[in-house]
Amino acid sequence: MKTTDIKPAQGSLLISEPFLKDHYFRRSVILLAEHDDKGSFGLIINKPLDIRLNEIVKDFPAFGSKLYIGGPVGTDSIFVLHTLGNKIKNSLKIIQGLYWGGDIDIIKSMIEDKKIHTEEIRFYIGYSGWDAKQLDRELEEHSWVVTKAKSDKLLFESPENMWKNILKSMGNEYAMWVNYPLDPMMN
Repeated sequence: MKTTDIKPAQGSLLISEPFLKDHYFRRSVILLAEHDDKGSFGLIINKPLDIRLNEIVKDFPAFGSKLYIGGPVGTDSIFVLHTLGNKIKNSLKIIQGLYWGGDIDIIKSMIEDKKIHTEEIRFYIGYSGWDAKQLDRELEEHSWVVTKAKSDKLLFESPENMWKNILKSMGNEYAMWVNYPLDPMMN
């Protein structure tokens, strides 16, 4: 199977191959927030849970946005992606218009004051991480295909259709993946 020539980097998307069986990563889209010779850090951006952050975090204000699975590592921690940039102190830019992290007290205050809308921010439980060269090995095994995040519009994309839509946008070779059954043995 042909792979893209795009190398993993901050702002890249990892798209899981169609038969990846891992519970967390099956048909997932991961946004790499950091990638260097020490390893990689990213968030699965298309796996919402049917729960709100304020339902599991004491003293967090009510907010209409669902909580998402970010990955299997650090599941006792919450991570955030947003489009608010400098409005949230200590945010780190991933690509133009899309940031991660920041001062949680400022986020809570902005939510309480209704200065954040649900399409501007998403919260994730856990993250996806790779040690040095681990992601390279997984790419060689064809577990992932890499593409660039096109814009900050990722937070507006329907999580249920994101994997399929991104594959379709990558051309015919990858568009056919969307028709593969979840379990090839059931075909």
